[in-house]
Amino acid sequence: MGILKIEDELEEETASKDDAVSDDLSPSEKATREESEKKFSITDTYFSNGNRLLTLPGSSLVINDDTRRLLALFSDGRFLVVETHKFDGRVLSFEVLARKKKLNISKPIYVSQNEINAIYSIGERSAAAAEVAEDSELDQLQMQKDFVNVIARAASKKVSDVHVVVADSTQIMFRTNGMMQTEMEYNKEWGELFVRAAFASADISDSNYAQNEFQGAQKLGSTPLRGSKGKLMLPHNVLAIRLQFNPIAFGSQYLVMRLLYADDNPDGSGDLFSLGFGEFEDNLFYRLRAVPVGLNIIAGPTGSGKSTTLQRNMIRLLQEKNYEINLITVEDPPEYPIPGARQMPVTNANTEEEKDEQFTKALSAALRSDPDVMMVGEIRSLSAAQLTFKGALSGHGVWTTLHANSAPAIITRFRDMGVESFKLLDPELIKGLISQRLFRKLCPHCRVSVKEKLNEPSVQRLKVALGDFGIENTYVRGPGCKYCGNTGIKGRMSVPEIILPDAMFLELMIKGETRKAIDYWTSDLNGRTLKEAAMERMLKGFIDLDEVERWCGLLDQRPVY
Repeated sequence: MGILKIEDELEEETASKDDAVSDDLSPSEKATREESEKKFSITDTYFSNGNRLLTLPGSSLVINDDTRRLLALFSDGRFLVVETHKFDGRVLSFEVLARKKKLNISKPIYVSQNEINAIYSIGERSAAAAEVAEDSELDQLQMQKDFVNVIARAASKKVSDVHVVVADSTQIMFRTNGMMQTEMEYNKEWGELFVRAAFASADISDSNYAQNEFQGAQKLGSTPLRGSKGKLMLPHNVLAIRLQFNPIAFGSQYLVMRLLYADDNPDGSGDLFSLGFGEFEDNLFYRLRAVPVGLNIIAGPTGSGKSTTLQRNMIRLLQEKNYEINLITVEDPPEYPIPGARQMPVTNANTEEEKDEQFTKALSAALRSDPDVMMVGEIRSLSAAQLTFKGALSGHGVWTTLHANSAPAIITRFRDMGVESFKLLDPELIKGLISQRLFRKLCPHCRVSVKEKLNEPSVQRLKVALGDFGIENTYVRGPGCKYCGNTGIKGRMSVPEIILPDAMFLELMIKGETRKAIDYWTSDLNGRTLKEAAMERMLKGFIDLDEVERWCGLLDQRPVY
């Protein structure tokens, strides 16, 4: 009884407060409030639980406007009639028609004319909102189809990157064999919807798309697109897509998509020759894999094939050790599968600070997981570098990648990041310094000898550098043929420079005597620069004269480091 009394008092108190608030309102405000409460009550009473108004204009139940003003029929069978027209012939005729059509119709509920008007007003707004939502869903589905179609078109041409630039119009450019070409053009509105659809399709991304912020995301090829109900999938040969969303000046959006292909190494092969490495480089890599401890770094700019070279070496390492070692990788994100390795992704990170923190946590966890060899996808920060060096110092073999201009510049890059000099001076710690580029390969069917272009300045430089031997054995890009898709190019190949440093080389680099260090490496350590490696391939007819000068500088100049 006590509880009931308290509840009654609370209800009375609430009612009195509402009355007090109501007394403070002006007549117009009271009318607005009463109208709002009436509409809310109508919505809650008649339109809840998916109930639909069957007599709306444009519905399948055809009636004229005069009759519609007198009644309303809902899908749950409720039949509302204006009380003053309960015996109107139009109402009676409608009821007979509804029963003939075997519609669910109950006994009439008599209401006021104002209530019928409010019901149709609410019903029309709900129908318009539902139509907009349906159109939005159809637009989203269409843009997802467009997204898949663009990726499928790119994958059929083995495109490495797709660039989407949205400004006054939308340009879609494909990078194939290192060359950028405009592939498609659309209007600005299409591009903005496309970028949003690409973001919505991602499996790993921020919670919301922010047009004016830098955002990264990833789409996995094995999962359907969000909202597609499992029907829209990426092409089977696309393992994943890395997406980078950027704001740009004088435009609205700039999206770059890096395509990672599942069939680049379908047999899980550790073959380096297929990437373009020769016996000289293969032997050096073998020596590096044979060392059980120490740090090996593969450097190069974005898109230089670092990850692929690293993956092949890790596969070869596991094969050489009969899979009897524990290889743990830390990657953000994992790009290619390495059979036999434990690949640990860096997840739950949106901002760069969070990524650094999560990457550091993953590295620490890897060090505590009894590894024999560790592979770190990329060193991006000092904290990651310190943990990587810690792994190498504690008796593990460590392989990683870094953004640096050349193999000697790896030491300079580490110093710039803040790594202590005593670590960089230790040849028992620094085992391998590798840098590489991807060079376009000539089509062997349509390549042209430089003897046909003796007056070209580049050919004159070739003659100064290599004499008649260079002229006899060098080719340039041809006009194209059916074997290369009329491009003159037949894929790309890796060209590396590899240093197995000793104490003298490291000391010279730390002192800043880079030129002396390079001379010491090429003479006393039997090293070979990127330019020399490229020229060897040029003289074998694999790459052309212009490609060598594009990556290594003019042939009659000394390499600059």
